Amino acid sequence: MSIAKILVVDDDPQIRRVMKATLVGHSYEVIEARTGEDALEALPHEMPNLVLLDMNMPGMGGLETCRAIRSGTDIPVIILSVRNTEKDKVAALDAGADDYVTKPFGIEELLARIRAALRRSPSGPDGGPHGFTASNLEIDFDARRVHANGKDVRLTPKEFEMLRYLVAHSGRPVTHRELLQAVWGPDYGDEPEYLRVFINQLRKKIEANPSKPKFILTEPWVGYRFAG
Repeated sequence: MSIAKILVVDDDPQIRRVMKATLVGHSYEVIEARTGEDALEALPHEMPNLVLLDMNMPGMGGLETCRAIRSGTDIPVIILSVRNTEKDKVAALDAGADDYVTKPFGIEELLARIRAALRRSPSGPDGGPHGFTASNLEIDFDARRVHANGKDVRLTPKEFEMLRYLVAHSGRPVTHRELLQAVWGPDYGDEPEYLRVFINQLRKKIEANPSKPKFILTEPWVGYRFAG
């Protein structure tokens, strides 16, 4: 099994040293970047499997860096920040982050978040549906391709996992907790803001009219349902 490579982006050299020592001690390969600009320069050469990105950096901040990363790649991004408001979390997720971890954090929590971000949905006979086809939506789960409303659509890994799970359970309500744990892992369940952001992003990408969705429906006080 290959070792996952993690890009740690933080302007504080002490934090980078501690993070590197900890992650290397848990069998990850680590590369470092001091600024958002350095991170963007390193991405095409180092090709990391995951980015740990500080939200509050001088120059190009964490959100701007995250948007730039997401515009060109679907590498998982975890935002690290001392801010703990729902507004800040939603802003990070809207920028394309896969997860948000508040400082200070325990190393076991961070490692669990990293494992969840690196996890990919299984494929094959036991890995859920192979595809879905409707009038304006075609999904090939094996090839990880989505075509909606006459154009190819690019989904982030978490968006793709969420869509796969909803399609696999088409026709029945999927609760908030069930969906969070299916996509992010068993340590999740109390992060409804994650679902709001990712569902809105999915609707914008696959629905002809996101404000009146045809496929991803809200089940009030329960969760969501895929109408296939």
